Amino acid sequence: MSARRVLFTPAALALGAALTLTACGADGGGAAQPAKPDRSSQTAVAASPGTAADPAAPGAPGAPAAQPAAAAPGPGTPSAAAPTGTARPRNPVVPATGGTAAAGGDEAYAYTHPCKADKLTVRVTTRAGAPDQRVIEVHNQGAAYCGLSYYPLVAIGKANAADRGPGVTPLVPGGLGGPPAHPLAPGRSTYAVVDLNPGSGGSGDWDQLNVLADDGMPNADLRTFPLGAGAKVGKQPKLGLYRENVADAAASAATAGQG
Repeated sequence: MSARRVLFTPAALALGAALTLTACGADGGGAAQPAKPDRSSQTAVAASPGTAADPAAPGAPGAPAAQPAAAAPGPGTPSAAAPTGTARPRNPVVPATGGTAAAGGDEAYAYTHPCKADKLTVRVTTRAGAPDQRVIEVHNQGAAYCGLSYYPLVAIGKANAADRGPGVTPLVPGGLGGPPAHPLAPGRSTYAVVDLNPGSGGSGDWDQLNVLADDGMPNADLRTFPLGAGAKVGKQPKLGLYRENVADAAASAATAGQG
């Protein structure tokens, strides 16, 4: 796999103490930006993360409502101040199940039509029963299939950092291969889980999660979310692949750093 792209978030983007953990989608170093692998939108809840249950399928009861990615600038919304990142090769992708042909195309259509930020909503919540895990939900609010990278680009940083350091970049699963994109059907959601503190004794120095839903998106589409009060971040957080439900996404995160 090619080297993962590293993004740098300007301090201006990191400001905003009232960042919400729940933004459009399911269930800290410098003001970090995600490290891009080979190949976003939120709701105010002060500093208290929402909680996401593991749905059997997208849209399960109790899942917070997604909000449009085109929200006004602020926490969880794009920032035009974000600089251009380095070259980013696409990572490999695990396909979602299903995918019957429709007016909006099918999975094959998604492989050649990358998802656009203005057609997605992204939100982050705390996984029910797992306070160290954050669920990233990406919802396709468009009318056609589109393709995502195998996993979102994620970095953990500090909201009040003055520099543009990369912060903490989570480990990801290795040995990937397959279709050129993770297909996302119109009206459907996909999930990725970040385990902030897989071991124990993590630090409370980090307070912000920076997310790009797809590794081909520009830095301007970066979304930022607060980790919430009392969050602990270990030395080697883990990020899993996109999956159709939270339980499978968490199982994928457990394999990060292997293979």
